[in-house]
Amino acid sequence: MVKRNDLVNFFDRTLKIENFSGDVSNNGLQVEGKDEVNKILFAVDGCQEVFETAAAEQCDFIFVHHGISWGGGLKRWVGMDAARFSTLFKNGISLYAAHLPLDAHSSYGNNAVLADMIALEDRRPFFEYDGAYIGFSGTLPDGEHSTADIAAIYAENLEIEPLLRGDSTKIIRKAAVVSGGGGVDSVFAAKAAGCDLLITGEMEHIMHHPAKELDISIIALGHYASETTGPLAMQKLVAETFDVETFFAEVPTGL
Repeated sequence: MVKRNDLVNFFDRTLKIENFSGDVSNNGLQVEGKDEVNKILFAVDGCQEVFETAAAEQCDFIFVHHGISWGGGLKRWVGMDAARFSTLFKNGISLYAAHLPLDAHSSYGNNAVLADMIALEDRRPFFEYDGAYIGFSGTLPDGEHSTADIAAIYAENLEIEPLLRGDSTKIIRKAAVVSGGGGVDSVFAAKAAGCDLLITGEMEHIMHHPAKELDISIIALGHYASETTGPLAMQKLVAETFDVETFFAEVPTGL
């Protein structure tokens, strides 16, 4: 068992929440539930399916990458929003969200774990988004690694079928990693960083021609799959740090 406020303080400190004031997400505790936490659910998205799973699993606390409070957007507690909050409040479940802080963290972040999977070396901040660097560029370990070789590593680790753009046999010396949706700006940033490959979540139509013309290969892992890594890393850290049960809710979008 752990006190809710102790858990919140731990997340705030570990992820350095105060450094991300430009993030549109209202990072941190978004819904306050029970004072004491016996079981924590980790997930990518704050959604009704995740909330109902937490209630069914008798979880007291939820940690997600995508929360339900963004900027000043939520104005009325009706319809879908009413159902979500009702589930949380009726069951005394707290909700904590870490958006850019979880993308940016050098050890437990989405991008750090994706970079670890391919043993990316000499890492440098890569992609700036809302005033924060949330990706990494770096070099591949000694040896010849093609785009297809790297995609196969992610296929095995994430249990997905990555989407490849560019020459799959191309030998990669330097790669850039940004989870989720970096968009066409991430292609230009990868080129500016001297990379041969961009590893990201979403492959948008607008990215195709710039990547081809700039000779940047792309591996798209899917937005959801590319952002399971941070919540899973945080789950492991919490399980090692606190005497509390943890649970990961796999709710894929297929996107």
